[in-house]
Amino acid sequence: MKKKVLFISDHGDPLAGLGGKQSGGQNNYVKQLALALDELGLSVDVATHWSNPNAPQVEVFGESCRVIRIAAGKKGYMNKSEMYNILPEFYREMQNIIPLDTYDVVHSHYWLSGLLGLVIKNTYDIPLVHTSHSLAIAKYRGTGKKETKRLHAEKDILRKADVVIATTTNEKDLIKSFAGPQANVVVSSIGVDRDVFYPNKRKKNQSVPVFSFAGRLQETKGILTLLNAFNKLNNRINHDIKLIIAGGDKEDVDLATFKPKKKELQEAIRGIEDKVKFVGPKTQEELADLFNTSTAVVVPSYYESFGMVAAEAQACGTPVIASGVGGLQNVVSDGFTGIHVEPKNSDHIVKAMALLAKDIYLAKELGKQAAEYSRKAFNWEKIAKQMNMTYEGLITTNEKVYASY
Repeated sequence: MKKKVLFISDHGDPLAGLGGKQSGGQNNYVKQLALALDELGLSVDVATHWSNPNAPQVEVFGESCRVIRIAAGKKGYMNKSEMYNILPEFYREMQNIIPLDTYDVVHSHYWLSGLLGLVIKNTYDIPLVHTSHSLAIAKYRGTGKKETKRLHAEKDILRKADVVIATTTNEKDLIKSFAGPQANVVVSSIGVDRDVFYPNKRKKNQSVPVFSFAGRLQETKGILTLLNAFNKLNNRINHDIKLIIAGGDKEDVDLATFKPKKKELQEAIRGIEDKVKFVGPKTQEELADLFNTSTAVVVPSYYESFGMVAAEAQACGTPVIASGVGGLQNVVSDGFTGIHVEPKNSDHIVKAMALLAKDIYLAKELGKQAAEYSRKAFNWEKIAKQMNMTYEGLITTNEKVYASY
């Protein structure tokens, strides 16, 4: 009999197009993990908010995976910062349309989902696995922005979940220091879809250095720091260079002109408009093409639990210039698969970009090493097997406890 797993990914619809306001690493992680577990014979349902009113309420993907969309009183886009208030309605609707008592394991993604997971765990006596994807304590340390409600909630989730998944050893250490010994933390990396992200021959056809960025066009992703750095780089070197920015949505990017709509971004590229191209959200295949034609991919985040873009870029044989923060310290090997830079420091980014723009042999060597490193470190098949073993251990323990009553 197939094991049934319920993923809760409140704002991260796994079938949403990537690169939008709330469509990023979490969405992709949930989708790829579900598909990898599907390959092992598990049945995975994903409960998420009905953010796209044109999408069906239930949508099948893989062999036996489903997305089940929950309106919770408001069908259509809702910022995740507003979702705390709809959690009671979200849970009531889940109870009405999903047979919650039929699942063997609940796996929650992000703290809002974790709160729902705790309720299901306590109500139905189902083991709870939790993946944070980002942590308020990391955000606080990276930006100085303190979210008191979230900090308290995350500490409670991390202490009460049966297993907490950390995607890097750095994240595990942070969780342990924040939540204490009560947190049962297991390290399980994030994988890369190797059917999509792999080195191709287009990289050989580069005529000028091309740097790229992929992600949400938010301050905490370091987009302004990168644009400032690229402006400085343009003034420093004598030959042509290009910067391609993937991400954002129709509110952020004018796809007719490939220019940003926000004034702060327009100001940041003043004088270098002809060298910076905003291409909007991209599919996985399009991102792979972008990474393959890049001299390096820049990930200048203020904080990052993992850094999916960095892993995918390396899988394409492209070195990564990454902030030396959070999980990026583990995902990118400094001096071997890329270069670490100080967060919020545009001068550090300039030095790294200038080095790789001028030394094509170094860029190629780092890229070659990055591809090999990625094949070993970011393997979904291996990760799914490890996750299945985690689920199996919890199910077996839960059955023994239940049988003892």
